[in-house]
Amino acid sequence: MLEYLLRKIAQVAVVIAIGFGIFFAIGSKKIEHSPESVKYRYKEVRSPFDNKIYALKIPEKMDFAGEDVPLNETDVRERLDRELLINAYWHSQTLYIMKQYSKQIKFIEPILERNGIPHDFIYLCIAESGLQYNALSGSGAVGLWQFMKPTAQKYDLLINEEVDERMNYEMATEAACKYLKEGKDRFGNWTMAAASFNMGMDGLDKVSRIQGTKNYFHLYLNKETSRYIYRILAIKEILNNPTKYGFFLESDDLYSSNDYKTITVDSSIHNLPEFAKSHGTSYKILRVMNPWMIGYSLTNNNGRKFEFKIPVD
Repeated sequence: MLEYLLRKIAQVAVVIAIGFGIFFAIGSKKIEHSPESVKYRYKEVRSPFDNKIYALKIPEKMDFAGEDVPLNETDVRERLDRELLINAYWHSQTLYIMKQYSKQIKFIEPILERNGIPHDFIYLCIAESGLQYNALSGSGAVGLWQFMKPTAQKYDLLINEEVDERMNYEMATEAACKYLKEGKDRFGNWTMAAASFNMGMDGLDKVSRIQGTKNYFHLYLNKETSRYIYRILAIKEILNNPTKYGFFLESDDLYSSNDYKTITVDSSIHNLPEFAKSHGTSYKILRVMNPWMIGYSLTNNNGRKFEFKIPVD
């Protein structure tokens, strides 16, 4: 009986050994070829998670509004590298900005050109708000250009319980142009004018006088302003060279705006939902196309002219 049990155990052991041998042989074969099969599979399937992560190469030459960036300086290169990394690898935000860009640019670019403001200030607008007309910061700045209330009112933007013209694309951009022109006159260059948009003219002027330079790249500044121009430069670089940084969009991926007609109103409107219906649209669409409206009525006792965008089918 004992001999029989030992013989059975030996037979089972042989079977198990053969099974393990086959398993490991197959397993080793899969392991040997898995890198190539994975590589091949990744070529077939497009996925944002298939990409390898690379350090980025700093461009050989960059400028802001025609003013050279001193990329030969180590500190400048490192600061730019940081912002390039953040914006190039912040895929969702950067891709969303790219989709919005063609929709918003048609409101901003003509006004910059008409006022003699360099095209690069579009990237400042992106850095400020991500092209969100209703962007609101923790400090209370509002709109595409992120104006604080006192600054907005200084440049004749109306803000009350029914209207906030910081969210009017055209009017806020006109106000931004006035500010930037003043900054250019005060500091003598566009880079400092851009930095003053973040820090304020008086604050930047004080720091500039104490440190004895009006060169942004040679100033020791607070954390936010010291990153500000580099972030603008990073956004400019990526938006002008999207495929270089792994962003691929087709024309139908981009957002587009509705065609519209403009209606000028110089009197009060007591019921904006009814006003919208009378022009063949809804209150929601009226608000989307005229984000400066923030209520259900418009009190206008002074004959001020308000321009409403009304969608056209």
